[in-house]
Amino acid sequence: MAPVREKRVSAAMKNVNSYHRELTAEQIARGEHRGAIGGMWEEIGLLQFEFMKSRGLRPGHKLCDTGCGSLRGGVHFVRYLDAGNYYGLDINASLIEGGRQELAQAGLDEKKANLLVNDGFEMSRFGAKFDYMLAVSVFTHLYANHIVRCLAEAQKALAPGGQFLATFFQAPRPAHLEPITQEPGAVVTYFDRDPFHYSIEEMRLLGGLAGLETDLIGDWQHPRNQRMLAFSLA
Repeated sequence: MAPVREKRVSAAMKNVNSYHRELTAEQIARGEHRGAIGGMWEEIGLLQFEFMKSRGLRPGHKLCDTGCGSLRGGVHFVRYLDAGNYYGLDINASLIEGGRQELAQAGLDEKKANLLVNDGFEMSRFGAKFDYMLAVSVFTHLYANHIVRCLAEAQKALAPGGQFLATFFQAPRPAHLEPITQEPGAVVTYFDRDPFHYSIEEMRLLGGLAGLETDLIGDWQHPRNQRMLAFSLA
């Protein structure tokens, strides 16, 4: 497996959400990295995998899993893709280490997954152009300026004709200041704190700032009502 390349987490990102919290080696050995990314390990991991196949993902494609965490979906993707075609990026080094443990336990070390610890969404550091990119439960925890950063970095790393699929909690209109109880799942989302909601108009604006076209896929059977977006090169 390719080594993890680490980068310090900036103070600004530490204040956005709790996903910078590092687990100990003992916690990782006990499998606590599965719960640290929101649980529902089997259900959401398989959901991601089946969804991406329905969007055309094939073994020969290169996939960048942005905010890959401890590889809830990544284990499925690594098993399916040709060796070296999975790239996972996350802010949290301990979650990446949990993902390495998952791959080893699944006997997938020979698939040569590429893993990167990075707090700036710098997918281009992999030195590859991606047919598909994925961000599940990432934008749901980010302010708009961080989403633009992620999209701008994705724009640099997408292959021509590539797709960046990303989930968000949808609001009914721009600047929806009131909390929303998302159903199913009963997650309460907010305009200006984690977990965040955005309207499709706001997401299209953010995509446009990064030079990307934005399409709403919408419902993809997520158990907590996260909706799916597709970004492509404008």
